[in-house]
Amino acid sequence: MDHSTHQPQGSVSEVFRVFLKLGLTSFGGPIAHLGYYRDELVVRRKWIDEAGYADLVALCQFLPGPASSQVAFSLGVLRSNGLVGGLAASLAFTLPSAIILFAFALGAAAFTGPLAEGFLHGLKLVAVAVVAQAIWGMAKSLTPDKPRAAIALIAVATVVFIAGSLGQIAAIAGGAILGLWLCRGNGATVTGHLSFPVSRRSGTIALVAFATLFVIPPILVSTTGHQAVALFDAFYRSGALVFGGGHVVLPLLQAEVVAPGWVSNESFLAGYGLAQAVPGPLFTFAAYLGAVMGPEPNGTAGASIALIGIFLPGLLLVYGMLPYWDALRLRPSAQAAMRGTNAAVVGILGAALYNPVWTSAVLSPRDFALALAGFLLLTVWKLPPWIVVVLLAVAGLVFGGVLR
Repeated sequence: MDHSTHQPQGSVSEVFRVFLKLGLTSFGGPIAHLGYYRDELVVRRKWIDEAGYADLVALCQFLPGPASSQVAFSLGVLRSNGLVGGLAASLAFTLPSAIILFAFALGAAAFTGPLAEGFLHGLKLVAVAVVAQAIWGMAKSLTPDKPRAAIALIAVATVVFIAGSLGQIAAIAGGAILGLWLCRGNGATVTGHLSFPVSRRSGTIALVAFATLFVIPPILVSTTGHQAVALFDAFYRSGALVFGGGHVVLPLLQAEVVAPGWVSNESFLAGYGLAQAVPGPLFTFAAYLGAVMGPEPNGTAGASIALIGIFLPGLLLVYGMLPYWDALRLRPSAQAAMRGTNAAVVGILGAALYNPVWTSAVLSPRDFALALAGFLLLTVWKLPPWIVVVLLAVAGLVFGGVLR
């Protein structure tokens, strides 16, 4: 049975309109976004049925890239029967938060003094609470047994001893290899069918484009030193290596933009904290980073290059995989490798929680108490992240500016 052909084709403008509404209202990160999509597009609009939607989510979590944005793109392709609808869905879902973060970047330079420092420090404490919450949730679902917990610990050791993005690539690759060995037969059986209006030829072209853009820009950077190409390459590589949702991009981007001195660690964490308060995909943090960068291109050009760079690999991969996914996802070896990769992601994020997030934000017992309060509000009281952002930013203002 073909889950994807239940509904008649819709227009590109309908896809844009529906995803613009979602982009303006979907707070809470990638897992929450998938819940919003289900409510709006499976339950209310019936664009796809439950089984087809579950298959699509599985594909986007199997691939690197921003899962919620890949699901949005794929639903746009499905609804409009083509690539243009997918691009319309991606653009509509991304624009609201990208514009907000870009505006914050432009105003950040003028935002100085004790009050500003207190506010920004509050945003850094938000990052501690949100990353800790992400690890807590991911560890329960992605490392539920001893073999996967061991893979996560090995990933922590790998990124601690091999600095930068090389360590993260090694941890992800190691997770996949260990998964093939340790994680066979400990997951749910996959059934059903899923087909999309994408030919194998189109899929192959997208996959070749993905690989070409991964290989060629680093060569150009090493031979020409061109900063615009280096900027695109840094964000493209980060977007191409992110497994398991938006928060995992934090250590990758930190290695790419803070380590070479393009963005200060303080600016990086302040922007990451604010990114929790806006709706839409966390990857729009790239718009902020591209705009605040020291070397040119920055501003509007830097934000545009960074946004395209970080979203493009995930969209090329999912478009390339749509015609092949139905056969691949039934293979036990593919499922085992993915379980190992997901466990490694938990370890990478755990290492990032300590450095840079914890070490730059928790500077006193009071900071620890505020970060812990934020974590408990998110995990126990289940408050929306934007409320926690507001509370900790105000606490930072009070303690940093008023009570200094």
